[in-house]
Amino acid sequence: MTQDLIARAKAWLAEDPDGETREELAKLIDNEELDELAARFAGTLQFGTAGLRGELGAGPMRMNRSVVIRAAAGLAAYLKAKGQGDGLVVIGYDARYKSADFARDTAAVMTGAGLKAALLPRPLPTPVLAYAIRHLGAVAGVEVTASHNPPRDNGYKVYLGDGSQIVPPADAEIAAEIAAVESLSDVPRPEWESPRSGEAESGGGWETLGDEVLEAYLARTDEVLTPGSPRTARVVYTAMHGVGKDVLTAAFARAGFPPPALVAEQADPDPAFPTVAFPNPEEPGAMDLAFEAARAVNPDIVIANDPDADRCAVAVPDASVEGGWRMLRGDEVGSLLAQHLVDRGVSGVFAESIVSSSLLGRIAEAAGLGYEETLTGFKWIARVDGLRYGYEEALGYCVDPEGVRDKDGITAALLVAELASVLKEQGRTLLDLLDDLAVRHGLHATDQLSVRVEDLSVISDAMRRLREKTPTALAGLAVTKAEDLTEGTGELPPTDGLRYYLEGARVIVRPSGTEPKLKCYLEVVVPVASQAALGEAREKAAELLAGIKRDLAAAAGI
Repeated sequence: MTQDLIARAKAWLAEDPDGETREELAKLIDNEELDELAARFAGTLQFGTAGLRGELGAGPMRMNRSVVIRAAAGLAAYLKAKGQGDGLVVIGYDARYKSADFARDTAAVMTGAGLKAALLPRPLPTPVLAYAIRHLGAVAGVEVTASHNPPRDNGYKVYLGDGSQIVPPADAEIAAEIAAVESLSDVPRPEWESPRSGEAESGGGWETLGDEVLEAYLARTDEVLTPGSPRTARVVYTAMHGVGKDVLTAAFARAGFPPPALVAEQADPDPAFPTVAFPNPEEPGAMDLAFEAARAVNPDIVIANDPDADRCAVAVPDASVEGGWRMLRGDEVGSLLAQHLVDRGVSGVFAESIVSSSLLGRIAEAAGLGYEETLTGFKWIARVDGLRYGYEEALGYCVDPEGVRDKDGITAALLVAELASVLKEQGRTLLDLLDDLAVRHGLHATDQLSVRVEDLSVISDAMRRLREKTPTALAGLAVTKAEDLTEGTGELPPTDGLRYYLEGARVIVRPSGTEPKLKCYLEVVVPVASQAALGEAREKAAELLAGIKRDLAAAAGI
């Protein structure tokens, strides 16, 4: 077994095109670090919720140029098998370690396979790539990003020509083509050199786009706003060390909003993400610098993008919390934007993933609009027929599905700023509108029990425990219905998850598709008789959520 492992590692080393990972792997082989080698050669990275994603490093279980070249070759073979072998593949990338290299490798593979390839001109937000696919008439798109993952991660999102991320069976068909790549020497691709700062690219044979696509995207962002609407909201903005700043500030300037006050320490791209433990606005401490800036500037709202700017976080002044600023939950922002669109008189279907708040369905029903639930991920939400608005509790909002069939943190930020401006003109705030929704539809309070693990067996063990012994009650609320989503439902295809309906509550448990986490999504609905009863309803909801979280953790053994 040891000799076989060493032989596989040496074979991988022999064709690795990257000097850094070659050196890394050679040391592991020379030092006979068998446990580490075994981990890196235990299989291959698989497509999850958002394509490939993993830690940078050598070997098939890490993100590296060899893995990316194979992935690109698999995608090219898939496209050719579908009769799209002469089509265009557009490629975008963020500012993480190796992102530009992975993007150029992808362009080289597409070019070598006979497809046309076009690279976005520099690191740009993921929604710009999603827009470019349809704008340019591409047959596919690739975005190199690990979104809000830790600094040493990177990833590879694949979109097809409709501008949506891949779903079954395309993911399995692409994976089969990737598995069929026996050697990198079998993948024809032109040589290229990574350009030094300020220099043009050499070699390659693909097209590097100018700013025309970005300008077209920015022109489209204006369309998410109501002509003549108030544009007075003052915003503190953080790009979280990612690529959002230039595009968001340009979009705000075009729309006529006051220039956002930037969180200087996090404004420019930095793949080390030095000021945050995790570059995710939802993580504890990630918004501390933004709140510090807000206390100095006193804006109406704080807006944050994640590093690839497809997510949008919102915080509001709240005197009842320490520090005076509170992050809104993704479900709260999702409901606020939905009501704002209803008030503007939109038509179409509202959609969300099953892990998001059921309040969206109440808002849609009251407005006479269509409503659908999908599996987790915008690859499902974006495919809903007649979609007008979609959101997911993890800070993802699709407010212009005809332009970007994915979550878009730039256009969502514009719509939030418009809503804050409209309310400001009325002497009201986002919190006031949330209160209105609670009185009208009941208080929909959500929370999450999220466990990050080193050992993935912790997740599988927890899922097994819950499947073997379904809880009969959580926080004293009887479980009225339990669904194992691996079997699918009448409306949903199969997925690894469990859903429990309780008296006045709902719980969903699933492994994360992008991180080593077990995620449990909790919602309780408490009727609210009047504005005066809101405080009591919130206390009851908090008590129930805490009890559900406690009892569920015990049942899952986490």
